[in-house]
Amino acid sequence: MTVAFTFPGQGSQAVGMGKDLADTYPEARAVFEEVDEALGQKLSDVMWNGPEETLTLTANAQPALMAVSMAVIKVLEAKGLDLKSKVSFVAGHSLGEYSALCAAGTFSIGDTARLLRIRGNAMQAAVPVGEGAMAAIIGLEHGDVQAICVEASVIGPCQIANDNGGGQLVISGAKASVEKAAALATEKGAKRAIMLPVSAPFHSALMAPAADAMREALAGVAKHDPIVPLIANVRAAPVTSADEIAGLLVEQVTGQVRWRETVEWFAANGVTTLYEIGSGKVLTGLARRIDKNISGIAVNTPADIDAALAALNG
Repeated sequence: MTVAFTFPGQGSQAVGMGKDLADTYPEARAVFEEVDEALGQKLSDVMWNGPEETLTLTANAQPALMAVSMAVIKVLEAKGLDLKSKVSFVAGHSLGEYSALCAAGTFSIGDTARLLRIRGNAMQAAVPVGEGAMAAIIGLEHGDVQAICVEASVIGPCQIANDNGGGQLVISGAKASVEKAAALATEKGAKRAIMLPVSAPFHSALMAPAADAMREALAGVAKHDPIVPLIANVRAAPVTSADEIAGLLVEQVTGQVRWRETVEWFAANGVTTLYEIGSGKVLTGLARRIDKNISGIAVNTPADIDAALAALNG
């Protein structure tokens, strides 16, 4: 069994996430305390008690999701999991790439929390509210959606933000051009084209100011080569150099999350099981749609942790 750990992105947050871990394991509680201290904010209280609209804010959701993922990792390690010998690769969806790198030792927990707070704030500030948009296109292939984005770009930036696989792509850019692309997608046979309730056009050229902010933030933080290779979002291929990874994280702000290709890379390189570490089961569902030969397992409760340990150490 060749294993990769994957880490969820924005949208997987839910009020109450991580509370059972904190109540059960001192190692998990310590992670939440470390994140609270790094941010100078009782983020754990927002995570466990809400309100939901406060947790959903990009600047809160990003470090919160990382905190849950790292709580699971620290419990697994305390119970005897040696990540370097048991896990062949890590990958994360968008902000989840930071969680993956934290798990692999590239960044400390405190630095990862601060980087994600900077990232969330910078992404939110990059485009005035209402000027950007994102839409999910269901039922068209990548090439078709790419062509639609090119056609819609005559009135403003429009590009593929996420290729999630299973005929699900997300486009991002200027509001008018994304609306135009969504209409074109429907004309060209998409099953659905849904405008998304997001606060900014993530992973588009309009995020260039946020990319600049992350370049500066990443230059000033301590980083180490990951103990296992990262399959990078914008490359869908393994990377092992911390400096190269920092450059790719900057590129990721305006670039495409190539998740379908990431899972296909896993399948082509002998990975049989993807453990989704942290809140929700979104990536587990995507893995099943992309390649039915890959087993996806979500790990976010005490029972999940016990089952994962039994399988990984068995």
